Amino acid sequence: MPSIDDASVAVALGANRPSAAGSPRETLVAVRPLLEDLLRVWSDQELVCRWSSLHDTAPVGGPPDQPRYCNAVMLVEGLRASPSEASALQLLDELQRLEQQFGRDRSREQLWGPRSLDLDLLFWGELRLEHPRLQLPHPRLHLRRFVLAPLLETMQGSAAP
Repeated sequence: MPSIDDASVAVALGANRPSAAGSPRETLVAVRPLLEDLLRVWSDQELVCRWSSLHDTAPVGGPPDQPRYCNAVMLVEGLRASPSEASALQLLDELQRLEQQFGRDRSREQLWGPRSLDLDLLFWGELRLEHPRLQLPHPRLHLRRFVLAPLLETMQGSAAP
């Protein structure tokens, strides 16, 4: 099993509405290189990016009639930035800007409702953070099979190349 370094970052991806890139599946495929580019800026060495396969999952919470989700997880090693509150909040801002590029408007959506792109920072090394905008590790990580299954794939090295 591959080792996870002390500064590993995990990001969960999900979508169940189309974006300008296409279907939810096409959206997650399209955002992949953009996420890698975003995180590459934070590194002065070769990043190791491991991706899960794409998972088709039932919605959890929110309106009962919403479409199924496409979910994945990205696990990254090799960031030069140390995990800290300031860097985690900066990364959160960048992830939310990327969501906006794919049509997400957090101010107009229903809690756990349909979305064109959802990017959740799951953890950053051993950083523990209780901030009004971000909690690390993600407080519901252990309850979400749609996150745990793809995360396990990346940690076991059986994920997509």
